[in-house]
Amino acid sequence: MAKIQLVVLDMAGTTIKDQQEVQSCFFQAAQSTGLQADAERINFMMGWSKKLVFQTLWHEQIGKEHPDYEAKVTDSFSKFKTILEDHYKTQPVEPTEGCLELFDWLKAQNIKIALNTGFYREVTDIILQRLGWNQGLDSEYVGSATSTIQASVTPSEIYNHEGRPAPFMIQKAMYKLGFTDPKTVVTIGDTPSDIAAGINAGCLFSFGVTNGTHTKEQLAQYPNDGLFNSLSEFQNKIASLT
Repeated sequence: MAKIQLVVLDMAGTTIKDQQEVQSCFFQAAQSTGLQADAERINFMMGWSKKLVFQTLWHEQIGKEHPDYEAKVTDSFSKFKTILEDHYKTQPVEPTEGCLELFDWLKAQNIKIALNTGFYREVTDIILQRLGWNQGLDSEYVGSATSTIQASVTPSEIYNHEGRPAPFMIQKAMYKLGFTDPKTVVTIGDTPSDIAAGINAGCLFSFGVTNGTHTKEQLAQYPNDGLFNSLSEFQNKIASLT
């Protein structure tokens, strides 16, 4: 087995505590713009590019051929961005259980850390700044061995803003950090699309964590290489593989 050189982690629900706040922001934006939003449907789409969620829901409600489709998507997404950015600017932003310990352990093992997300760049930057994880990142969001993380990738940096379950954000992180073999990469996230992205990228392992938006029972319905209650358990697994 190739040596693990890079771990790619999701943000909200995986490395950042999420008590359904993001879903709440979706529902507020939907309600204020006349969009029908079912809780189960929204939860299924967690991990997707956030604009794609609104595109999908408006397509289901009125169809892409409707003359107001683009305007409604733009309106809902704009409202969502305002609500979401205000939330992360004003409310507590905290790492999940075991996150900082995992980062320290990975750094000690010379394993690079990349964060990806369904968030667009602006709100990602707010979160990184609130936590101090932006320290040491350059203009391309690449850090050094001494920075907390070594790369940050969002759908904003991907063609057509395509997020998960496509593999492109993982591949972009690999490219930024100079890795070519996906079998040296392990991914973890709290949504089905997080895990699917790792599988689609051909990573060595694509794991799930169950202290975010989805329970163990929900994630177990989808292909995965293992499910953990916390990043502390994930760290133990990685340690057993290195």
